[in-house]
Amino acid sequence: MIRQTPQRVAINFTSSTRVHQPGWLSGAIHFVIIALAFQAESGEVWPYALLAMSAVSFFAWVANYRRYRHIQDLPTSKVASAAQGYVELVGRTELLPGEPIVSKLSRSRCCWYSYQIEEKGSNDKWGIVDSGSSVEHFLLVDDTGQCVISPDGAEVLTHDDKSWEESDRRYTEWLLLPKSVIYAIGEFSTTAGTAVTAGDERADVGALLAQWKANQKELHGRFDLDRDGKVSMKEWELARLQARREVRARQTDVQSRSVEGVHILRKPRDGRLFLLANELPGKIGSRYRFWSWVHLVIFLGAGNAGLIML
Repeated sequence: MIRQTPQRVAINFTSSTRVHQPGWLSGAIHFVIIALAFQAESGEVWPYALLAMSAVSFFAWVANYRRYRHIQDLPTSKVASAAQGYVELVGRTELLPGEPIVSKLSRSRCCWYSYQIEEKGSNDKWGIVDSGSSVEHFLLVDDTGQCVISPDGAEVLTHDDKSWEESDRRYTEWLLLPKSVIYAIGEFSTTAGTAVTAGDERADVGALLAQWKANQKELHGRFDLDRDGKVSMKEWELARLQARREVRARQTDVQSRSVEGVHILRKPRDGRLFLLANELPGKIGSRYRFWSWVHLVIFLGAGNAGLIML
């Protein structure tokens, strides 16, 4: 749906899945290679371009097939009976008690968000000027219990996203919304022990804000949204909210490692896939299988063609 006003174009996307993961998994870098080859305006570069595409597709084939096998081979566990270690869970998303997570750009209530701000340059090309993702914890809930999700470092697949343009800037957000289906693969652990005190929130927030103020370049990069060189009162209030969220995320992390019987899913320490998605595993696995076959064909076809042209 597209709505136009004199100063703003708002575009909402709700049907296509957006990927918060390396773009080369779906072959996006191939378009860059082809564009560079066309710009060279010489037939001599094409064998090397084809070989470069073949090399990219080899690694993309391996990466997609690896993800497909992870999804296919892991049985779905229930939170209450999941083994310690690498597991697959399916449930619904819920917010933790306390202040809700609100996305940075559209101020939408969510469990996770990622954002990107682009600016159009003099050459009419878009360049990224700011981006980031939330790290606050949220819950995966099934019919046996609940598990804290620590999304830091996750690959995220979501079909909930928003994009709009204002003047020479384009804003995009990807969201995981509350009470949605959540599919997760990661390292599962259950903590035991005595509860700990998280510390004084107000003092921790003040210390974090002081740390940000000490680095003015970083402060303006994160919170000077209108890029006027100043952090306005409204922008400073956003900084205070973000500081409070980050402090609470840290406190939740401390508590989750010390309160008896708390389940948590996080990025595996051995580098294995950490995936979050608001789709069921069958559909996700089919997508990775499709791209693994596509890249296998490109790997063989572009590689052979490049060698023949040399």
